[in-house]
Amino acid sequence: MRIQPGTRAIVTGASRGIGSALSVELGRRGVQLGLMARGKEALDELAGDLPASPDGGHATAAADVSKWGQTSRAIDRLAKRLGGIDLLVANAGVLHYGPFADQDVADAEAMVQTNVLGTMYTVKAALPHLLEGGRGHIVVVSSAAGLRSFPWGAVYGGTKAFDRGFAEALRHELAGSGISVTTVYPGEFGTTILAHQRERLPAWRSNDEERPVSELVDAIVEGVESDSRAVYAPPVVRVLGLSGIVPRLTDRLLVRIRGHSAAPRLD
Repeated sequence: MRIQPGTRAIVTGASRGIGSALSVELGRRGVQLGLMARGKEALDELAGDLPASPDGGHATAAADVSKWGQTSRAIDRLAKRLGGIDLLVANAGVLHYGPFADQDVADAEAMVQTNVLGTMYTVKAALPHLLEGGRGHIVVVSSAAGLRSFPWGAVYGGTKAFDRGFAEALRHELAGSGISVTTVYPGEFGTTILAHQRERLPAWRSNDEERPVSELVDAIVEGVESDSRAVYAPPVVRVLGLSGIVPRLTDRLLVRIRGHSAAPRLD
């Protein structure tokens, strides 16, 4: 599909980070947006800052994607307001690093509820609208950790592996429907997802390694327009997929790049 004036898009997690940056780029291209996040004030501020769409104003809906009722009602309202959905971006996510043995159960549950249930609920609620239109595109934002999980990220990696498997299957299930699916595997970008623990990161993770989020946004847009199965950003993230084929080699590569803490066991 072409992302252009006339395109109607819903973006979750739109108030900050990847979702906010992507919404700005979509707005710049003339897309009419339905913006979702938990905080209404931030959504309204973003919507007010976006250039007007030739097809009408942007819409907002405050909802917690980990709650089915809130998610389904919000997406139904946005779809009605926009007159349909052409592009859905299931982006909302949370990340809490820490050794699993010490991790607060509430933090682990928050990741599962948002990253797993939130993705599933978002797609489930939007899919009837997409199918009714007979065409469209779904973007599921997974993570590099969905390809190979890292120490201190056991639960997060598990949730993002779910996103990967879910989106991969859905791309095939929707064959012939006019709806396609792209899975996005971001590496380390300068977003707000770690704002709550910038000084408490795993040894293999550095704030200095983060790339500008604009690179990721450009890659997502290109991936949608070229109907890519997957977007690896930066492209080197693709190497992590080798973990399912040659795990020992992948671990050794990671040790060379990120140090022993990225793969303490090499057997």
